[in-house]
Amino acid sequence: MGYTLQQLADHVAGRVVGDDTVVIGRVATLSDASPGSISFLTSSAYRKHLASTRASAVIIRENALDSCTTNALVVENPHVAYARIVHLLYPEIRTIAGIHPSAVVEESATIAGSAYIGPNTYIGHSVVISENVSIGPGCVLENGVKIDSNTSLQANVTIRHDCQLGKYCLVHPGVVIGSDGFGQANDNGVWVKIPQVGRVIIGDDVEIGANTTIDRGAIQDTVISDNVKLDNLIQIAHNVHIGAHTAIAAGAAIAGSARIGKHCTIAGMVGIAGHLEIADNVTITAMSLVGHSLHEPGVYSGTLPLDTNQQWRKNAVRFKQLDEMAKRLKKLESPQGK
Repeated sequence: MGYTLQQLADHVAGRVVGDDTVVIGRVATLSDASPGSISFLTSSAYRKHLASTRASAVIIRENALDSCTTNALVVENPHVAYARIVHLLYPEIRTIAGIHPSAVVEESATIAGSAYIGPNTYIGHSVVISENVSIGPGCVLENGVKIDSNTSLQANVTIRHDCQLGKYCLVHPGVVIGSDGFGQANDNGVWVKIPQVGRVIIGDDVEIGANTTIDRGAIQDTVISDNVKLDNLIQIAHNVHIGAHTAIAAGAAIAGSARIGKHCTIAGMVGIAGHLEIADNVTITAMSLVGHSLHEPGVYSGTLPLDTNQQWRKNAVRFKQLDEMAKRLKKLESPQGK
């Protein structure tokens, strides 16, 4: 199905420069586009492709208009406009309501008539599944789980007992929500498991990437607030609290009882130690290790740039010498030389 460029402009509150009747049916990159497609420009590094693109239209900002040789859809934020246009051109395929014959559903479960339960899925006692929820194949929803309306669980998702998901959430394959947190007490060298009696509470419009795990709280709940976006392969430990509109990239690990603010951006492979507080509007760059609380908004980094192995080894030796060098410098700067 295609839309005229003017229809797309109306959809994203943009302005057409050029032929507003051209029909758009797909998206493409600037370099690979062909007639009938629309592309977008968000980085100046790709501006060189504007002159040669074969796209029927390009989503751009006003300041790039002079470089565009095809029809333009001028908006304030091309990336957001592109996202909304993709939703329009590639609508989600909705599942047909009903329960697959191979699914196992306990009698005390409450399932809305518009919900879909896929093959080989287990729905436990007292589970509540609201309107237009889609549960993919091979999922496990243990006793007392609650799923609010229009949420989609893809294949092989496990949600353990008493956990809750809000509206319009998207949970990708292999996610585990509500597994036990890592709670152990040491009894003279022998580890004794501490039962984890909290839950996981997830807000509205949350996306959780494939094979991400979110541990249930030890006593209080683990909380993922509205519009949080989690990438693949993230570990979130017990009692963590993540504020609304925060995005976390793949491979990040967040230790127990850490509290992350609103509108934060945490890049890939970041490690956050337990019991820390991170303020609102904090960005942490890739592979950083956060070992103390961050009380002010801003961009934080905790890694060294890549270098040759030989130079890295030299620097590593110098790091070990910094304390001794600091003491010597302090002594030299002392008025008495002491």
